[in-house]
Amino acid sequence: MLTKRIIPCLDVRDGRVVKGVNFQNLTDAGDPVENAKFYDEQGADELVFLDITASHEKRKIILDVVARTADDVFMPLTVGGGIKKLDDIRDLLNAGCDKVSINTTAVRDPYFIKLASERFGSQCIVVAVDAKLVKDGMSYEPEEPWFSDAFLGDARLKLPDNGEPVWAISTHGGRKMRLIDAVKWSRKMEELGAGEILLTSMDRDGTKDGYDIMLTRRIAEAVSIPLVASGGVGTLEHLREGLVEGKADAALAASIFHYREYSIKEAKEYLRSKGVPVRL
Repeated sequence: MLTKRIIPCLDVRDGRVVKGVNFQNLTDAGDPVENAKFYDEQGADELVFLDITASHEKRKIILDVVARTADDVFMPLTVGGGIKKLDDIRDLLNAGCDKVSINTTAVRDPYFIKLASERFGSQCIVVAVDAKLVKDGMSYEPEEPWFSDAFLGDARLKLPDNGEPVWAISTHGGRKMRLIDAVKWSRKMEELGAGEILLTSMDRDGTKDGYDIMLTRRIAEAVSIPLVASGGVGTLEHLREGLVEGKADAALAASIFHYREYSIKEAKEYLRSKGVPVRL
């Protein structure tokens, strides 16, 4: 049985690690390089590094921070934020990351994922899916031009007649909601060459109420590529729930590790005691 991964996340704004609730009210949580070194020493399986305002503010990835982080850590590093063209991926890989995480550009041009996976290999292309439960009164960006595409069109958000829950996706760090079904979108991204899905529940982000298990399981069952669950971890039991009930391949968390509520070792020992296969 494949081991499950425990992944700390470094959300970075202006060169500093930040943490908030529902993508809002961000507070400082330290230096990204020092945080990365700490997690590497603790035995984290991977590290996700996200410049959370890069797309919104139209800034490039802070390549020097990425390079310094990569120089000091030896675990796999995923980097995302502000990736707009293939050269951005090349620059990030050259700076030392192992995988890139793409959200906004994938929504703007889904076939960018196909081009990226063909150029660099699907193993390093991660599609970030920021999902939010659809509720009455939500406002959305205009329809995407590719909704009329024969292959992609059925990813358009449609409200079921039976009242079943559905999730829309967002871009620009949660600022813009899209008329796209998160589950169907994830499946399309896999078909276009994504090697991994990084799923964040916007409803649970920073709340410490646990992962959105129904959302996580729906997407895990819809794709065959690895799924990283994110958003809402407050206890070690939440990690287990995401990996077992949610069927995720990896559990990502930020606050509980940033603020030293739990260590990576404690998390892995707890999971091992519950029968979850992890690398100690």
